[in-house]
Amino acid sequence: MGRKTLRLRLAGPMQSWGTSSRFTRRATDAAPSKSGVLGMLAAAKGVRRTEPLTELLDVRFGVRIDQPGALLRDFQTTRPLDVPDANATLAERFYLTDAVFLAAVEGDGDLIDDLAEALRRPRFQLFLGRRSCPPSDKILLDAVDLPLGQAIAAQPWLAARHHRHRCPPRVDLEVVRDARPGEQGDAVQDVPVSFDPRHRRYAWRQVVPDSVTVDNPESRLRRHDPFAVFEV
Repeated sequence: MGRKTLRLRLAGPMQSWGTSSRFTRRATDAAPSKSGVLGMLAAAKGVRRTEPLTELLDVRFGVRIDQPGALLRDFQTTRPLDVPDANATLAERFYLTDAVFLAAVEGDGDLIDDLAEALRRPRFQLFLGRRSCPPSDKILLDAVDLPLGQAIAAQPWLAARHHRHRCPPRVDLEVVRDARPGEQGDAVQDVPVSFDPRHRRYAWRQVVPDSVTVDNPESRLRRHDPFAVFEV
């Protein structure tokens, strides 16, 4: 079997996809990370954190930002349960709210079909980056016989109706994808070599910005108004 692409809809009240979170400050990227999505796929298959991810490391990955959402900053305090007199530690957590993404994973056809079946009957609970971020609906869209770029471009816009109403009749959607062989991109430490809590390891990948233009017949903006005033 040749290569196929798995298409996923990532939407929920909150998401958090950090590739550089450290210590008491846990940031989120503007789009889902490859390590986060591969971790979710591994959970669906029942792969434990201490087990190797070999078959998942050869896939190509891309994300289309269908609805960017808003950034939420949350303050939390933590205190060890076994040290009653310990001082509380203040921590920052960042989330994306009301966001919708199309994530695409391209790989060997048998692997993609296996991942699609795992998402239909996941072994472990699935989250959008963190355990506090469950998805609002099913994640799997489909598995198609298309390369990554074509699969992303062919998928209809996934944004919520209230968001489509506020957008113009034609919309440019930002895409972030793995660089093709020989293509120069930005280096991101986002390939999960190991999720083992005792020794997590991430390799580097090259990412490239791209875009896809979609029609928006549900726009409520006046086509002739350069200031995009809502119709009454």
